[in-house]
Amino acid sequence: MSKKFRSLEDLSAELVAHRTRGARIVFTNGCFDLLHVGHIRYLQQARRMGDLLVVGINTDDSVRRLKGPSRPVQPEQDRAEILAALECVDYVVSFDQDTPIAVIERLRPDVLVKGADWPVDRIVGREVVEGSGGRVATITYVKGISTSALIERICSLTPRC
Repeated sequence: MSKKFRSLEDLSAELVAHRTRGARIVFTNGCFDLLHVGHIRYLQQARRMGDLLVVGINTDDSVRRLKGPSRPVQPEQDRAEILAALECVDYVVSFDQDTPIAVIERLRPDVLVKGADWPVDRIVGREVVEGSGGRVATITYVKGISTSALIERICSLTPRC
């Protein structure tokens, strides 16, 4: 597993040292089941909003609760390793809850980023981040590209799907 993958406890301690040096921490989260160009562009934009990008990923159990029994397509460790291989991602942390609120409360990022399909007032953790003096930002997705759309496309090409 990549050196970028951390437990919440270890990451929290590491971020204290980064903050002491003046680093701005950016946090985003998702399932990141089948990584695609939309994810890459999103993560690159998120990284430019600060000095370090922390990506929270849902565990396999969490993805199943949110997306259904056929998901995730890729197991958590594979998803984490793929994300950690990206230059724009500094740390990866997983969470088993349906939302990343516990991670956000523990890490207190300076910038919380979500896709523009989320209304700002409904972004989980907004109150925590803004209450700590941080900000919430949204990034426009690449139109027509999503994991669900990719799965549908693959299934349309595979009769047994």
